[in-house]
Amino acid sequence: MNTPIRLIDTHLHLASVQFDGDRSDVVVRAFDAGVAALIEIGYDLASSHAAVALANAHPAIFAVVGIQPNHLHDLPADWIEQVRTLASHPKVVAIGEIGLDYYWMKSPPSEQEAAFRAQLALAGELGLPVVIHSRDAMAETIAVLRDAARGPGVMHSFSSDWAAAQACLELGFYLSFSGPLTFPKSTALHEVARQAPSDRILIETDSPYLSPHPHRGQRNEPSRLIYIGQKLAKLREQSLAELAPQLWQNALNAFPRLAAVLGEER
Repeated sequence: MNTPIRLIDTHLHLASVQFDGDRSDVVVRAFDAGVAALIEIGYDLASSHAAVALANAHPAIFAVVGIQPNHLHDLPADWIEQVRTLASHPKVVAIGEIGLDYYWMKSPPSEQEAAFRAQLALAGELGLPVVIHSRDAMAETIAVLRDAARGPGVMHSFSSDWAAAQACLELGFYLSFSGPLTFPKSTALHEVARQAPSDRILIETDSPYLSPHPHRGQRNEPSRLIYIGQKLAKLREQSLAELAPQLWQNALNAFPRLAAVLGEER
C-alpha cells in the first residue's frame, strides 16, 4: 500500500486580500492536493499579526513574523519589540521574511541593512531560524549573513546561480524553490536544483504570487505546490513520491518549532 504524499508549503501569504473571497476553499484544496502543512509568512506588522491569527485558527498552519525590506516605512518606534512579542507564540517557527531588496529600493540600503541586522540579532537571541528575502542584492545579503549574529534559515524563492547557492549552503541555509523552477527558461536555476544537497532543499508557492507552469500569470495557491515538487523531482531524476519524504524532513529540520508542534522527530 502506497504512503500518501505529504508536502509542506514553506512560504505563502494566505492572509492576502487576493484570498478574501475563498480562503477556506483554498485551504481545503491544498489539503486535498497533499499539502499537509502551510507556513504563513509576515512581511510587515499587520501581516505578521494576521499570520499568527491564521496559525491560531488552523492546526496545520504555522507563522513566520518579521518586516520585509519593502515595508520599513512608517514603522513605530517599538517595531522590533512587537516582532519579539509575536515570535513568542509557539506556532511562530521563524523570523521573516527579512533581507535586502535593491530592485524596488523602497528604503535606502543603509536602512534596509539596519533592519535586517536587527532582526537577524533577534532571531539569534530567540534561537529561531530566519527566512530571507533577497532581490537584486544576493552578494550584499550573503555579506551581511556572513557577518551578523543569526540563526540558520531559508533562502526564500531562491533564484540565483550555483555560485550563490554554494555560498548560501556554506552558511547553513536551505534553498527553497518556487514557481520559477517550472519555467522552461530557468536553466541556471534548474542546475542549482540538480546539484543542491538532498537534505538542504525545500519547496514553496509564495502564494498568491509566482504561480508555476502551466498556471503562470494566474493567482497562485498552495495546492499548486505539487507542480513545483514534480519539477524538482524530475530535475533530480526521482519521482515526487521518492522525494517528498526528504522534503518533509528538511522542513522539520529547518523549522524546529514546526517539528515540535507536529510531534515529529527531526
